[in-house]
Amino acid sequence: MTQRAVSIQDIARAAGVSHATVSRALRESALISLDVRVRIQSLAREMGYTPNAVAQSLQGRRTRAVGLIVTSIDDPFVGLVVRGIEEAAHQADLSVFLSVSYNDPEREMAVIETFHRRRVDGIISAAAQISGPYAERLAHMRVPTVLINQQAESASELLHSVNVDDYDGARRAVGHLLDLGHRRIGYLGAGNRPRSNRRRLAGYRDALLGAGIPPLDSWIRVSPAADRFHTDDMSSGRTLLPPLVREGVTAVFSYNDAIAIGALLACREHRIAVPEQLSVIGFDDIEMAPCVTPPLTSMCQPRLELGRLALEMLLALFAGRQVEDKILTTGLVVRSSTSAPETSAPDHRPLGEPAACRASSGEGV
Repeated sequence: MTQRAVSIQDIARAAGVSHATVSRALRESALISLDVRVRIQSLAREMGYTPNAVAQSLQGRRTRAVGLIVTSIDDPFVGLVVRGIEEAAHQADLSVFLSVSYNDPEREMAVIETFHRRRVDGIISAAAQISGPYAERLAHMRVPTVLINQQAESASELLHSVNVDDYDGARRAVGHLLDLGHRRIGYLGAGNRPRSNRRRLAGYRDALLGAGIPPLDSWIRVSPAADRFHTDDMSSGRTLLPPLVREGVTAVFSYNDAIAIGALLACREHRIAVPEQLSVIGFDDIEMAPCVTPPLTSMCQPRLELGRLALEMLLALFAGRQVEDKILTTGLVVRSSTSAPETSAPDHRPLGEPAACRASSGEGV
């Protein structure tokens, strides 16, 4: 037989006080003396009382839960972001509900509406695609929302954001390659992250122009914007790199580390020595970056800090405080995938058959 849960009425009978007194004591009401509050709270713990979260949310309009949306669980970028959110939420005694959007704004909006029906106190969306009519729908819900590295160009007053400085990070990444002596530098982009890709591409272009180098369109390859569902960035890098090599670039800046690692795979397949024949730099500094061969130079995003700040911004919104959007800087992490270019002229001949097709070495990246 299932044992009945302990109720406030049970505690009131055991304590010899009214239902209202127990309810106020458990809510830390100043109307109840400290001694009585301590006695009732201790009795509630001894009896195994568990508060009814649903009832509390209906009374106090707080569920002490936030909804978190990420692009994909297997996205290497999100791990530390989620950890930062979880650590800050744990300190604030908040629960976190997680769901995925696969870079689809309609799916993202459907998840948000589900969170809203579950009465979450606020929402965090990583790499959000909310814009236009979606932003308007969210504004009508009036749910405090914080976007991490938002992809939307415009947002309502209820949508706050914490972002990394995409433009400056890209400019500094290309600056590193320029400092090494590279003058023919390619760009591998991601069309399914329109806002950040545009900013990183702008940083790439301006860095070259600042060095007196007009960036050629043939040096730029961006994955299709329509390919947003279950996108494999490594495959994109693997596919997009060969045309750049045929254009004679000596270095490549990639939108993110996954694309850069795909480029490293393409180099191995086509017997292109990195960094001797081609330097490769990524963006994010994911956990895999130092583990590939050669270890990947990358612009480090403060992912733990992005998550922590997003949750702290929600807490400020819950308290009715004003919140300002935040922009964080990146840091250059130099590893073995970048070096000065060879002094000999680049080989402009078309790439031949990938080495992987000619002989299988059984080696990894």
